[in-house]
Amino acid sequence: MDLPVMPPVKPMLAKSVAAIPPGMQYEAKWDGFRAIVHRDGDEVEIGSRTGKSLTRYFPELVTALKENLPARCVVDGEIVVVQGGRLDFDRLSERIHPAASRVKLLAGTTPASFVAFDLLALDDEALLDTPLAERRTTLVRSLSTARPPVHLAPATTDPTLAREWFERFEGAGLDGVIAKPLDLPYRPDARLMFKIKHERTADVVVAGFRFHKSGPIVGSLLLGLHDDRGALQHVGVCAAFPMKRRAELVDELEPLRMPSPQDHPWAAWAEESAHESARLPGAPSRWTGKKDLSWVPLRPERVVEVRYDHMEGDRFRHTAQFRRWRPDRSAESCTYAQLEEVVGYDLAEVLGPVPPAPPDRSG
Repeated sequence: MDLPVMPPVKPMLAKSVAAIPPGMQYEAKWDGFRAIVHRDGDEVEIGSRTGKSLTRYFPELVTALKENLPARCVVDGEIVVVQGGRLDFDRLSERIHPAASRVKLLAGTTPASFVAFDLLALDDEALLDTPLAERRTTLVRSLSTARPPVHLAPATTDPTLAREWFERFEGAGLDGVIAKPLDLPYRPDARLMFKIKHERTADVVVAGFRFHKSGPIVGSLLLGLHDDRGALQHVGVCAAFPMKRRAELVDELEPLRMPSPQDHPWAAWAEESAHESARLPGAPSRWTGKKDLSWVPLRPERVVEVRYDHMEGDRFRHTAQFRRWRPDRSAESCTYAQLEEVVGYDLAEVLGPVPPAPPDRSG
């Protein structure tokens, strides 16, 4: 491979802001695996956000990228899996598997798509110093004949339309809106874009905690909600506390500590089969590897209000943020019923119609 921008490349990043800023290019925020694709003829390399290779996990995408991308290019985009007309991050995560046989099977049963939204190089020209508006024009031209599973991300400079996207597209599993200055060069690993994400609150039960990697202080709180059968399901974690606060939490939670998880609603967390029928902490994961997933059980009595962006099935998609304790709420009252339901929206309407096939010039 011999390109003007060589792998690995870390993608340009975004910082959170509260509102959609004016005068920029706006795109949907995709909820998948960020990926930088390098193609040089028959050679394709798919790099992750950290620079590690994802190529072996998505053989069907390698084929599609050869068919749809320019012969020599470097493209920034997102790998997604679509199920039932919306993005499915859980199915996408399952694609990272060490067994080649499993990779081959999943490539057929849950195939991935690639959504392209920036262009870092084309032919022999590096575009890192080219303003975004020019890169976008070149990207649109370069992908004019691309067909699924390779897509061109929709973009607009109309803030009114961007606000509509922010409200409507969440039902298709998208994560908010990205705003990019029109004169922005491409700067790997720099937070020069802006992201506007959905934010909601929920009252949840604190049912345990994990110690911080640095010592005997709280690393994260384990959160639960009661389902319609009354069972307490693990829905995620609350973290990002200042170090002083982590130490204080150990003392605050001491009266709730249980000597063992035997009588805890999540007592079966260590049994792999139990995770098939219930949402428990410590589920086996290819991402965590040998990471210590043990936790300290607490009597599930204390309620906390947290901020979250959106749900992935029956759990928080990302780490929740602490807002305040809720001594006025009972643990039993913390149910899924309080969560806002998002109106469904077909992802095909986000990406637009399939372009017509290019004319056959073979004969």
